[in-house]
Amino acid sequence: MTTSDVAGTVASPLTSCPRSRVQRAVKRASYDRETAYRLIDRLKTAHVGFVEDGEPRIIPITAWRVGDDLYVHTLNGGRLSRRLESGALLCISFAVTNEWVMTKSAFNHSANYESLVLYGHAVPVTDHAAFDAAFRAIINQIEPGRWEQVRVPNDKERKATALFRVPIEEGAFKSRTGGPNDDPEDMALPVWHGTLPARG
Repeated sequence: MTTSDVAGTVASPLTSCPRSRVQRAVKRASYDRETAYRLIDRLKTAHVGFVEDGEPRIIPITAWRVGDDLYVHTLNGGRLSRRLESGALLCISFAVTNEWVMTKSAFNHSANYESLVLYGHAVPVTDHAAFDAAFRAIINQIEPGRWEQVRVPNDKERKATALFRVPIEEGAFKSRTGGPNDDPEDMALPVWHGTLPARG
C-alpha cells in the first residue's frame, strides 16, 4: 500500500449527530479520521445497509479509501447499483474481532474489537479518468505497482461496472483493548483467564 494512494487531508474529526454518536461505553469511541482510516485501509470489506421497499437490507462489499472518499463498485443496473444511484442514505460498517477476552465467569467474557459505522450518500463515478484512478488505487493498495502491469479496463468492462464514491463525513469508531475484567469474588476460581487470538 502506498501513501499516495490513501493519503487525504486529515483536518477535522468525523462529524456526529444523535444517529451516529456512540451512546454506550463512550470512552471506547473515537471520531478521529486517522483512526477510522486505518481500519478501512486494513479491512477493505464493509457491509452496506439501506432500506428498500420498507425493509432493511445489508450487503457485504469490497470498499476502499482514496483520500477522504470511500469507493464501492457493483454490477451496473443491478439492485444495489439502483439503490446507490437513488441517493438514499447509506449506513456502512467495518468491524473486526482481534482477541477473545476470557474471564472466570460466563457473563464477563468479551472481545477486543475495532468497529466503524459511517453514514453517507453515494455519488456515481462516470468519468473514465476518475474511474481508472479509483481502481488503480485499490489494485496498488493490495499489491504496489500491479496496475502498471495489468491490462486496464476496456469499454465493455466499464459499462458493466458501476462505481460509486461516498464522501467520508459522518460516523464513529469504537474499540476495546486490554485484558479481562473479572469480578473480585471470582478471582479465586481455579479457571484460566486472559486473551486468545481471534484468528489463527
